[in-house]
Amino acid sequence: MSTRNGAQRRGLAIGCGGTLGAAWIVAALAAARDVLDWDPRTADVMIGTSAGAEMLTMLGSGVGVDDLVAMQDGTTTDPILASHMRCEPNRFPPLPRPRLGAPARAARELLARPGNGHALLTAGSGLLPIGGGDPGWLQRLADRLNPGGGWVAHPATWLVAMDDATGERVAFGSPNAPESSLGAALRASWGVPGWFPPVPIAGRTFIDGGAASTASVDLLIPADLDEVVVIAPMASPGRLPATGAGHLLERQLRNRMSAKLDGEIAQLRASGTKVLYLGASAEDLAVMGPNFMDGRRRRATFEHSLISTRKALSQAAFE
Repeated sequence: MSTRNGAQRRGLAIGCGGTLGAAWIVAALAAARDVLDWDPRTADVMIGTSAGAEMLTMLGSGVGVDDLVAMQDGTTTDPILASHMRCEPNRFPPLPRPRLGAPARAARELLARPGNGHALLTAGSGLLPIGGGDPGWLQRLADRLNPGGGWVAHPATWLVAMDDATGERVAFGSPNAPESSLGAALRASWGVPGWFPPVPIAGRTFIDGGAASTASVDLLIPADLDEVVVIAPMASPGRLPATGAGHLLERQLRNRMSAKLDGEIAQLRASGTKVLYLGASAEDLAVMGPNFMDGRRRRATFEHSLISTRKALSQAAFE
């Protein structure tokens, strides 16, 4: 296993995951730093979706893994990170607005790809009402970490959102992507359908990139990387059965997202890039529960994942 960047060009892809996924991601980043003897901030290209975009906004702004761990365990002395943790969203969405998000797109996707499991998820995002949540806590994070409205300091930090009208994925910050402020791109990437409203950017409207793909690792193919570390809490290797009625919907979503990610990783490997993939295990999910926005489980998720992700990563390899 290659451990240090050295002459290797290494990328980092972090997927969506809500409040609990964010806690799991921080634990996984700590494991990657220690097991691989690698600072994730040194990745040549970083791509993040939703909670992953939130983490990359911090990493790309210079926030280290130790700082993220302290933020999660409540010991941070950084006022920006402490304030951010106090403002995590509620475990249930607020009342939505009385209008469907993108029914025309949903109809096109269902007609174009009938029977495709992930297409059903993407189409379903257009049939949800427009979310009534306030993503202001994400805008404040972007503004406080990067005063003046600039992008993060890391030269290749990409935040993925989905065009709500067409279903196209856009990695803001990447070459040829529309111009966007950091705050708008972060809010768009975190724009969970039915929870937060779409975000207007460059004459288009965007929602959570997770509606199209949990981690969008195939968008890294043009970067011609040697290795990519994939951290994806909303995906798992193989199909995981539901362990109770409360998990039925979550496992339906997870298994479709996992299959989509498996295909993207196969494409990345076929292009000549080695991939180290870390997804959530059945044991992780037993601690997290079916609602990834349930902040009451955040501390238990984080403490469990500090152990589980380290164990999983110690047994993994770039393939």
